[in-house]
Amino acid sequence: MNRYVKGTAILLTGAALGAAAVQTLHAQVKPVAFQIAEVTVRDQDGFNKEFAPLIGKVVTDGGGKFLARGGKTLAVHGTAPEPRIVIVQFDNFEKMQALMDSAAFRQAIAQGDKYATQRVFGVEGMQ
Repeated sequence: MNRYVKGTAILLTGAALGAAAVQTLHAQVKPVAFQIAEVTVRDQDGFNKEFAPLIGKVVTDGGGKFLARGGKTLAVHGTAPEPRIVIVQFDNFEKMQALMDSAAFRQAIAQGDKYATQRVFGVEGMQ
């Protein structure tokens, strides 16, 4: 009988250690982040030819995944959004911030400012 008690104790200890390891791994996972842009295009041709391809490459090279890029919007409450809304997902807030702080992103945004008025911001998702 002593052998069964030892075996059970070993199994329970292993299960407890495994559960603690899983909890630690879950705690280390960072929530995703979203970059949101509200855009009013003044020069559609310049925007489409000069800015859209440039910013698309900069964002995807920086680890961003476009979730929305223009399309229909709907005002439900409060001030209506700008005509063009862009939502980009990143693995975490730090990756998003690194892109937004990069010279390539700042240069692309400056190029876009020639053709549109932009409001760009980021938000951390829920864990």
